[in-house]
Amino acid sequence: MKIRKEYIILVVVILALSLYLLLRREDRTHYQLPNLPRVARADISKIEISKKGIAITLNKRDNIWRIAPHGYPADAGKVKNMLNTIEKLTLTTLVSESKNYSRYDLDDGKRLTIRAWIGDTLKREFAIGKVAPSYRHTFVQVGGDHRVYHAGGNFRGILDQTADTIRDKMVLEFEKAEIQEIQVNKGGESVVFGRKQVPVEIRVDQDTEASSPPGSKTETLWESAEGQRADETKLDRLLTTLSNLRCEKYVDDRKKEEFTEPVYTVQLRGVQEYSLSIFDRLNKDAKAYPAISSVNDYPFLLQERQAQNIMIDPREMLAKPQEQGAEKEEKD
Repeated sequence: MKIRKEYIILVVVILALSLYLLLRREDRTHYQLPNLPRVARADISKIEISKKGIAITLNKRDNIWRIAPHGYPADAGKVKNMLNTIEKLTLTTLVSESKNYSRYDLDDGKRLTIRAWIGDTLKREFAIGKVAPSYRHTFVQVGGDHRVYHAGGNFRGILDQTADTIRDKMVLEFEKAEIQEIQVNKGGESVVFGRKQVPVEIRVDQDTEASSPPGSKTETLWESAEGQRADETKLDRLLTTLSNLRCEKYVDDRKKEEFTEPVYTVQLRGVQEYSLSIFDRLNKDAKAYPAISSVNDYPFLLQERQAQNIMIDPREMLAKPQEQGAEKEEKD
């Protein structure tokens, strides 16, 4: 009888513990995530990014994003990624209600606050902490909610921008195929190269019928104004670099018109004209060269190696005499 009572007590204890654990688990997961209103990225007209009391503001005008207050153009690709992240922000899990924000890099010294407006109406506001250990979520707070949540994705790096990092660094851009003439000036020397279509004879082998006339085709080459062949490799490398040229940073304390007497200039002519002028370094210890271009309103800095790779001596762009002689022998 005593054993039977012990079994009954044991069963009751087990049932009580099971019920407790079940209710405790349900209590832990019984919460409702905040309902974030839908925000379409195409409708967003203003973004503010703030950290440690410093804020930058981006405004969309005529479908172009600019950095306030000076109106500098923002990098379109980076802004697009930011807008996608703001639009798709999704909360997945409640992480903490304890207000221990430093644990998630959501304290005042590390939190990144994002605000997005549509017109004059603030539509989305959230704070970003560090990425979760899984690297698939980011710790966030939304609006005035004190709680910490997981948001899907690792996106702090996309939104953690400064006025310098978000600024559009593209300073010269064109299609290589449209360029028909290149003029290079350096140290008092100048060379002009023109793109030409030259006929190339196609010889007929012995098996071809005698009645069939030899065919012909053309090839594109670059020649100087004096008829000298250009070093195609160096010229193509120069065009490739210039066709998608990004600067290191901008010179904000000087105007474009203040830069005169360049040490190197290249002018490109095609459907439209482009130019790049590089100037001597601002001081002897500087590791970058100031420059201006015809398609950018602001002076900028090119990295030392970047500038030196562009500033090839004009005469070095000519094919070597032995190369030109070998080509002539092949044609003969």
